[in-house]
Order: sequence, then structure tokens, then C-alpha cells
Amino acid sequence: MLGVIADDVTGATDVAVSLRRNGLRTLLYFGTPPPETEPPAAEAVVVALRSRMIPAAAAVTDSLRALGWLRGHRVRQVYFKYCSTFDSTAEGNIGPVLAALATALDARTVVTTPSSPQHGRTQYRGHLFVGDELLADSPMRDHPLTPMRDSNLVRLLQAQVPEPVGLLGHDTVRAGGAALRRAIRQATAHYLLADATTEEDLRVLGRVLAEDPLVAGAAGLAGGLAAALGRGHPPEDEFDLGGPAAVLSGSCSARTLEQVGELLRLGRPAHRLDPIAQPDPETLAAQALDWFDTTTGHGPLIYSTMSPAELRHTQDALGVEGSARILERATGLIAVGLARRGIRRLITAGGETSGAVVAALGVRGGAIGPEAAPGVPWIRPVDPAHPLLLLKSGNFGAPDLLATASTPHRTDPPCPLAP
Repeated sequence: MLGVIADDVTGATDVAVSLRRNGLRTLLYFGTPPPETEPPAAEAVVVALRSRMIPAAAAVTDSLRALGWLRGHRVRQVYFKYCSTFDSTAEGNIGPVLAALATALDARTVVTTPSSPQHGRTQYRGHLFVGDELLADSPMRDHPLTPMRDSNLVRLLQAQVPEPVGLLGHDTVRAGGAALRRAIRQATAHYLLADATTEEDLRVLGRVLAEDPLVAGAAGLAGGLAAALGRGHPPEDEFDLGGPAAVLSGSCSARTLEQVGELLRLGRPAHRLDPIAQPDPETLAAQALDWFDTTTGHGPLIYSTMSPAELRHTQDALGVEGSARILERATGLIAVGLARRGIRRLITAGGETSGAVVAALGVRGGAIGPEAAPGVPWIRPVDPAHPLLLLKSGNFGAPDLLATASTPHRTDPPCPLAP
């Protein structure tokens, strides 16, 4: 069984669907399960942590705890999943976690790449591209928590680890087979960033790395591994995607701004969370649920998504951590209230937002189902009392994703659903 440790919730869903798409029956757990938890029959298990933005020492502790659980449940290979835009700072958390896992698994050389061509992320000559732009020229340059001002991945990772970092160039990867294995075996660097510009490059890497104890990267390389290990097509699963839907959006990414704008353009019922006007999260959530109880229509939107200028104003007023804490707490309470009111499909936008929703609902895990968009699967929680979840990373999906995912079925009643 393949075990995956993901550093955030939406990243975990992204990698889980990549594994399923390539033929592995996949389970997703939110947080490390208790030691006695025995996973149902599966070929891959993903543990979703919330370790991307916490202090590096805490991220290492959480990741090693997840590793301990996976090793106790027949996992023969571990994959550390981080973001395809390499979200991190000089302090981590990619490097410190990768180093701790490598030490625990006695991995001499670890191959990694954030390349995920399906999402427009490619690595060439050691540099990360987002679409046609270098990482440092993309919108990630001004990310509010991890501004990415350098595109050189070797340099970025080297700043986070004491061991040497090297490069597997594109020609070496394309050579594949014995030549690629030899290059990895002869490398003096402890970590090797592999160029990959196509899905075929990732499949070549997956075949060569299929026996390594530790591999790391974004969902793209995980899919390459799954292609080498799996049946080549998604397993047959039945998912009922009916039931009333609601959207909770907290991401401030450029793509989510487009997606929220599309819902507003369509005239969907919408309520904006304003943490400056109401900084108490309990009251902020109660106001949103009161609005929900009195509105009518399908697929309502409750959102704190805002423009870069609005985000700076909010963070200046409340602090970066303070504003995030208020909104995450409020969003979690809103999710619980919506589930109690009969929402059966809950769509969230943003990694931290999704993590807050999952934690508040008490969702332990679930089966990975069909994709609403590449890398954005529906999740059927283990507990049938919980709604189906669609946890969207900020930059994922077409502009109409939130609209199409929350489109009502013919039998879905409009809100309000319950008093």
C-alpha cells in the first residue's frame, strides 16, 4: 500500500484524486487517525495534515506522527505531498519535513518535483513555471503568507535543508530506465529536483521510483507512481451527487475571485463575511446562518474572498494571524450550521478554509470519488451523517467550477431547508 502525507487539506484531495485516476482505490484521512484505526481495503491511503503554514518544528512532529501510523498499517512506500507552487519560506516547511522523513525512512537519495502539468506547473532546468510564467513572475509572487520571489527550485530547497540539493535535468529524465536509475544512484546530492514538463516525464519517473522508500512532490509525480503501481483506470465507485448544496469560500486567490464573481454574476444568494465589522467569530457565524435561514434560492454562497487591496486592509486592521483565526473559526461554525440545516453537498474554496470546515464538522476521512474539476474530487465521508465534500484549492478549477459544482438537481429543494 502507498502512504501519502499531505501538508494541507486541499492538497491532500488533489493527490488522492491523482492516485484514484491512475487506478488506486484511495482513502483520505483528515489528520492522523488513532493508532487502532484499521483502514478499509485500499491500495493508497492519504493523511491530510494542516502543516504547511505552522512552525517548522510542529510540522515535523505532525508529519512523523502520520508516518508512524502509516508504517503500522502495511505501507511499503511513503510520498510527501507539498504544493505544486512550492509554497514555503527559507524556514520551511518543505525542507524540514522532507529531511525528517528521509532520516526516519533511511532514504539516501530522495527525488522530488513540484511539476504537475495538468495544473500548468512544470519544472525545467530546475526552475518552476506556472503556466507560461516563471514562479517569481506569477501571482504567487504576492502570496500573503508565502510570497514566492525566486523560481530556482534547487536554491529554494537548499535554503531549507543542510544536505546538498541537486538537479536531475530534463535530458536525464527523458533518457529514463537504466540511465535515469544510474544518474540517481551516482548522485552526490541528498535531494534531487527532477525536471518534468509532461505527464510522460512523470510516468517515466514513477516507473524508476516505484521501489524507493520515500518520494516527494505535488500530485503530478504521485500520479506517475500510481500509474506504475495501479490498474490504469479509476476504480468503479458509486457516488450519489444529489442533495442541496452550499458554497463556503475563503481563498483570496485570483482564480477563486473569478469563481466567486461568476456566482455573483449568476445572481446566486450570497452573504459576505466582514471580520472588521464583526471580529467575534461566533457572532459572525450566527449572522451568516440567520441570513441563510431567511434567504431563498439554490446553491447559496457565504464568502470572505476579497481582493488583494481588501486583504491588505483586513490584515492591517486585525493582523495576518488574527484575521485568519476569526474567519476560520466562523467558517467552521457556519459549516456545522449548514449541515444541521440539511445541506448535503458542501463546496469549500481554499486550503485553510477547507481544513477549518473538516475540523469543525469532525470528518475523520472518506472515500475519494469522481472529480468536479482536475484535482478536485468529491469525498464521501466515513460517517454518512456528514455532507459530501468538495474541497477546492484556491487556484484550481475553471471560472465556473463553484457554479457548476453547486448546481441543483431537479429534486433538490431551495434553501432555507430547516428552521
